[in-house]
Amino acid sequence: MSNNMDVRFIIKSYLMTMVAFCIGITALLFSAGCGQQQQSVDLYVDAVMYKELNQNETAVEKLNSAVKLNKNFSMAYSMLGEIYQEMEDYEKSAASYEKAAELNPWSFKDYFSLGQVYQIMKNPAQAAGAYAKACEIKPDYLEAHINAAKSYYEIEDYSNALIYGHRAEQLDPNIGEIQKMLGNIYESRKDYKQAAVFYKRALELDTNNPDITTSLAVMYLKIGDSNSAKDLLTSVIQIQPDNNTAYKHLGFCYLQLKDVDKAIESYEKAIQINDKDWDSHRGLGIAYILKGKNQDVITDGALKTMALQQWRLSMEINPKQPNSEKLLNLIEYYSQN
Repeated sequence: MSNNMDVRFIIKSYLMTMVAFCIGITALLFSAGCGQQQQSVDLYVDAVMYKELNQNETAVEKLNSAVKLNKNFSMAYSMLGEIYQEMEDYEKSAASYEKAAELNPWSFKDYFSLGQVYQIMKNPAQAAGAYAKACEIKPDYLEAHINAAKSYYEIEDYSNALIYGHRAEQLDPNIGEIQKMLGNIYESRKDYKQAAVFYKRALELDTNNPDITTSLAVMYLKIGDSNSAKDLLTSVIQIQPDNNTAYKHLGFCYLQLKDVDKAIESYEKAIQINDKDWDSHRGLGIAYILKGKNQDVITDGALKTMALQQWRLSMEINPKQPNSEKLLNLIEYYSQN
């Protein structure tokens, strides 16, 4: 028993010394009485020990008592943020980290952790601000820049997303995730050529990745390189024979290449895999119409009926799809002619 008491005393003494050093005794003396200062430090040290024993609720009680005695105790607020985060009480965690960062505006840990909590809470705007501050404090911390870029991307602030994305790339140009993220950002800015550059780099770092390969193929389609897109999409299907997205884009690719039969085959395969794919139903309808234009009148009528069926299915699945008015006009026109 005596040995345990001695160990506890040594640990407590060490922690008290460190806390006093980090907080600054002078600041504490101005913000609280000497007795209150000692009590708040004691409570903080006890909280550290209870946390190590996985007694988080007791640790929270100690920390809340500590900040009542000393409202400027940034380390106590920081630990509250950490424990509430572990307890998945994210509202209280965010509030605690906010207070800790307010009291200690150069605390990278608090801003970075605050960003993580806001990401979990699906609040990308607040997360972006917290990560941006973390990046300012530690300009060479890779994960902070990646998360800042992702958060800005999520709120469609593509200018800031690019700033932090490119800084992340400078810190480590050999991470496929960063290259793909930059590709996503440029794609959202409709800079398809630049998006293709970064998707290609991502693919070089993560070869045979179907998602990246498909993204690069779509960019090639958007800049008019249908043959390159076809080769990439074909390679995806070889790896993932049930990849609905690859078949759908391959259908459009064949339309661009004026190979209507293969377009129909690809769209039908996409629908076979996922019959709720409104985009493939729409594309298949267009392919039927184009095929009908090259057939005799009787076949043309049958293909037109098939096209109308596909378009109506597309609208039924997704009435609010992009360019829905244009599709409705096509349905009306071919229903009457």
